[in-house]
Parts: sequence; C-alpha cells; structure tokens
Amino acid sequence: MKLKFPLKFPLPLRTLRKLPTSPQEMEASPLIKSQLQFSKGTVSVQDLIAPESIEVDFNYLKIGNTYLTVLFVAGYPRFVNPNWLSPLINFNHSLDTNMFIYPVEGKTIMDDLRRKITEMEAEIQSDVGRGRIANIDTQVKLEDARLLQEQLAKGAERFFQFGLYITVSATSPEQLFTITQQIQATLGSLLIISKRATLQMEEGFKTTLPLGRDYLAIQRNMDTTSLATTFPFTSSELTSDTGILYGINEHNDSLVIFDRFSLENANLVVFAKSGAGKSYAVKLESLRSLMFDTEIIIIDPEGEYQEIVKSVGGEYIDFSFNTDVKINPFDLSAIYDPEENELGRKILSLHTLLKIMIGSVNPTEEAILDRALVATYRAKNITPDPSTQKNPPPLMEDLYKALLGMEEETAKNLAYRLEKFIKGSFRGIFDQASNLDLKNPLTAFGIRDLEDALRPIAMYLILDYIWTRVKQNLKRRLLIVDEAWYLMKYPDSANFLFSIAKRARKYLLGLTTITQDVEDFLATDQGKAIVTNSSLQLLMKQSSAAIEKVTKTFHLSQGESRFLLSADIGEGLFFAGQNHVAIRVVASPDEHQILTFKQPTPNPSNV
Repeated sequence: MKLKFPLKFPLPLRTLRKLPTSPQEMEASPLIKSQLQFSKGTVSVQDLIAPESIEVDFNYLKIGNTYLTVLFVAGYPRFVNPNWLSPLINFNHSLDTNMFIYPVEGKTIMDDLRRKITEMEAEIQSDVGRGRIANIDTQVKLEDARLLQEQLAKGAERFFQFGLYITVSATSPEQLFTITQQIQATLGSLLIISKRATLQMEEGFKTTLPLGRDYLAIQRNMDTTSLATTFPFTSSELTSDTGILYGINEHNDSLVIFDRFSLENANLVVFAKSGAGKSYAVKLESLRSLMFDTEIIIIDPEGEYQEIVKSVGGEYIDFSFNTDVKINPFDLSAIYDPEENELGRKILSLHTLLKIMIGSVNPTEEAILDRALVATYRAKNITPDPSTQKNPPPLMEDLYKALLGMEEETAKNLAYRLEKFIKGSFRGIFDQASNLDLKNPLTAFGIRDLEDALRPIAMYLILDYIWTRVKQNLKRRLLIVDEAWYLMKYPDSANFLFSIAKRARKYLLGLTTITQDVEDFLATDQGKAIVTNSSLQLLMKQSSAAIEKVTKTFHLSQGESRFLLSADIGEGLFFAGQNHVAIRVVASPDEHQILTFKQPTPNPSNV
C-alpha cells in the first residue's frame, strides 16, 4: 500500500497496516485529515525525510523504492580466527551491520555450566554402561565446557551474549535475492549459518537502525576471547609506528603510514593510466623520504621531475647529446675491488647493452662480440687480474676498431651496426669517458631530449652505473624508474631490471617501477616477476582495456576492479605485503606547490 503524501516519520508499521485504502475511507480517516491539515502549515524536517511508502512483506521491507531484508547469524563454528568478519566488512555492497553484546553475571553462568557438565557426564557414563561408544559431539562439548569453567573460575574469562544482524538493501526484489544469497554464501564459507528474519522484518529493520535496541534477541554465548575475534575493521587499517605518510585510508579516513624498508623487500610498482596521479604520488613519497636520510635516484624519461629536483636543491642531469655529463659503459673504476675480478661481470653487462644497441644477435655473433670485448680490454692492459682493472678503460670506439680488425666478415657486419654510435648520428653519448660522480641526496637523470630509439639504451646505461654504485656503498636508497615499459620491450634489459628487483634487498635499495603501459608490462614473464618481487604495489585509475589483466594479476575483487575504473585523480589501491586498502593521496599546501609548481590554493583535499 502506498501513501501519496509525506507522513510524519517514524510512523509505527502496525499503524500503517491500519491506514485506509479506498478514497472514501481516506476522507473519513482522522489520521489522514490530521496529516492533510499538517501539510498546509510549516513542514518539519521529519516530513521532508519521511519515505513515500512503507510495505512489509514476509521476506522483505519496501521503503520508497528501496527493498530491504534482514539476516541474523544463528550458528557459529567451534573455532574462528581473528578478523573473521573481514569478508563481511569488505563485502562489495553497502550493508547495515549491528552487533549487540550483553555481559552475563558470572555466578549464573557457573551454575548453568555445572549443571550442563553433570548432564553430559551422565550421558557419557550411561553410554559406556550400556556398551555403546560415547557420542563424540558430547565429548567435545564436555571438554569445552570444562575448559570454560576453569577459565571463568580463575577470572581469566568473562561471559557475554552476542547478537549479529545484517540489513541488505537493493533496488529490486531480484537484486535483493541475489545479494542476500551472496552474503549467505560468504558467511557459509566460514561455517557461519545465517538466516532471514522471516515474519520479523519490521523488528529486524528496527534492530539495525542506530537506536541500540535489539528487537530480535537472537544471541549466542561467547567468552571474552571469542568475542574479541569479532572486532571489525581490522583489515581496513594499514599503518605502522614508523615510516612516511602515503595517503588517507578511504575506508575510515585513517592515515596510511608505512616504512617500505620494514618489509621483506622495499620494492614498489605503480600502475596507472595517464593522468591518474601516479607521478604526483611518487614525487610526494620522494619528498617525504628525503627527510629520513634516504638517497633518491630517478630516471626521468619525460622531464616531469626537473622542477621538483631543483626546488629542493637536488641535481638534475640532462642526459643528451649536448650535456657535459658522460658515462663510459666500459669503465671499471666504479666497481673496482682489489680482491674481486670485476671484468667478467662488466663484459656480461656489456653484452646486454650491445644487444639493445644493435639488436638481436645469433650465437656466432655473440661469440665474436665476446672475443672482441676481451681483446678491447687487453689492448688497454686490463686483464682478469684485479690489479690491472684500475688502468684507464677503453671506449666504445676501441670495440669498434677491434671488430673491424677481425678477419671474420660477421665481425665487420657487427662493426657496421655499431658505427652509428661512433661516427654516425648517435655519436657523442655512449663513446666518451666517464665524468659523473653522484654526491647529491636527490639526483635525477632526464632523457626527454633523446630519440625513442635511444631511450632504452640510455636507461640501461644509467641503471648499470647506478647499480654498481649501490653495491659499492650501502645506504638506504630509492631508485625510481619511470616509464619502465621502455626497458620491458627488450628481453635483456627486462632481465636486468628484474635482477635489480630481486637483489635490491641485499643492498638496502628500494626499486620503484612506474608504468602506464600496464598490458605490455604484465605481458612479459619479467614484468610479472618484478610484481612478485615487490612488497608494495600502488594501483591507480585503470583503463577498461587493462583492467582484466590487472584484476587477474593482483587477484582483485569485482568491487575493487570497478573502483579502479572509476577512481578519481589521486585515488587507488595500496598493497603492503598481505594487506591492502583504498587510498587517497594528499599533500600539504607547501608540498602541493612544489609538486605542481603553483601557488598554494585553499583546496580542502590538500591537507
């Protein structure tokens, strides 16, 4: 039955059942007349928020256009783990959940336990006297009762009655039925039995209103330890005593504070579409990490970090044709160790670099390259003897000449493929002596002015240089690789990036891998392995084309997938180990000014 005018709310449901239905009855009804007279005067807030109609059925309530049903928990398993309510709290639908806890007098419980224990002992003795096997359920209950009796007598436990009720809302009876079935299945997977409050929907709905009254009175006895496991929302907290602020928890507005170096590794992957705020989040993390004496090294393909580096006194190295800063890939001085032969490792690194520069090589070409590299170092009196590895290193031009001097035609072909980096259009970047010495706590390498074909080469060369420095001098560092998909295009450079992610923990290094080309990154085995070896993950707004891949890789729920598709700028999912929460990245006005190079504005989100 529907009422076509607002009623003063709340109106008892039993009164609604008595309301007139025909026009004649409505005209004669004192209740209707009083409401009509009231509507001609000043309208109160209660009248404005009153529902258009309320309908009570056996299995649901209909208030306006919303359908509701109430569930109560009737059965619990013998054992539950802490945070067993997490699947219910994090269920992908809005639920009204109420818990009622009633302390029970200890003396009454002790008397009831004593009587119950006596009954179960008598039952077991009776079965034994008749030659029967005692009921196993009775034995288990007796054991639990005796243990509880002992704990209550010692004062280690108290006794309570616990009621748990859930109100589900939907826009149609079909949707309500589906969602209710899903909730019952979720609880059933935890061995928790839930039932509808059939014929008591009115009482159930009142119970889950924020009134603190239990009209259903369906309770379960629990001791203190069991009751403590029902504490909700523990899965929504992600914070620690030390670390930096990553953002605000979207679930409960708590702070997400974390120290990435406290986990098994300090690696972080950031996946998001263009414009989602991934660079903003990483810049903010870098600013805050500097306060904890963490060295920051950035590889910046698009020049996004130049202003922030300069604003905090960092060093920005424009790695291009015109810059004075050069890195010689043959240089051994940064990794010199009087007791270790570093030549072999350097030659392996050069093999990878050369494959990126000249393309794929077959086994014959690789063998010739290896001989040429050894000969190039030997020409500079550098051998496997560590004492010789401080001599001035060769240059790329020396390798070019060594290949030309070989008799094999294949060697000359390799030299021709390398020639453009020595004499051609790409000369001046990779064929000069090293003159770089990193001393600033914040250093960024900009490669924006390089051609796309040169960017993977430059990124690998810089990474190799940084990696040798990291191994020589241990301290807390963050290595940020933006647009990492450049390296993932080549198997050798992808393997190198993966090796850094796998070994970074030993050298107090945290690798931050950022990409907007999620599909290409996750399409490779190395990309998946980097994700696996990253204890921290930040997923921000995703495109519809990539969401399926992301959902499968990170085992997201349907609700989390939809959240990533509709997330605002700066919103995302933050994973730390086995826990994750929805996060909103926020900055103070001063931080926001540095990150965006603008004057601070009174934006309430930047607090």
